[in-house]
Amino acid sequence: METLREILDAAARGVFPPADGRTTIVPQACPRDAGVLSFTAHSVVFTDEDPQWVRAALRATDCDELAATLNARFLTAFMDRTGRRTDTVDAMVVGSPLPGRPAVRLTEIDDPDHPRVISSRRRRDAVRVWAADGGVLVLGRGIAGRLEAAVDVDADVRHRGLGRALVTAARQLAGGEPVWAQISPGNARSMRAFQAAGYVPVGAEALLTAR
Repeated sequence: METLREILDAAARGVFPPADGRTTIVPQACPRDAGVLSFTAHSVVFTDEDPQWVRAALRATDCDELAATLNARFLTAFMDRTGRRTDTVDAMVVGSPLPGRPAVRLTEIDDPDHPRVISSRRRRDAVRVWAADGGVLVLGRGIAGRLEAAVDVDADVRHRGLGRALVTAARQLAGGEPVWAQISPGNARSMRAFQAAGYVPVGAEALLTAR
């Protein structure tokens, strides 16, 4: 059986699970994270719960089979079963590493009080933070240890390309590995910034975290 990290590493290379309408169930990579990854016509549920329970809950979800793993009824049952919570279903995007130095001036800082940093440390390990004039870039180890980026741009400097510069810098600071990001589909500004910086969509995910 492939591990969750192996599935993610393959997706970062453009190699996806077969588009066969099935659901793969794998163990959690760590106690913190459970959830669902949805690729084209194939889903991955990562959980330490009984796989028989997962499949029974999916069969009981009254919707198209391809949509069942991210259907609100299944996610609610999943949260009730595990005592976890989720915020939203996010788009998954990934960017390959880039050579060179960031074009934007960055200063690495330790700022636990910044809201973006606080949020990242709840969901990620080994969090590192860089400040720019008007923005913040965060890199940390998220689902299955993959490298994840998050950015925050001050309201008074938006629409000037800083968000795109920060997420491009993340690819240059990645140390030779892919950089992932989770983006709410309704956050069109963020989605455009990541896509303009060369990140590509690979699927959707619902991350369930402990309460």
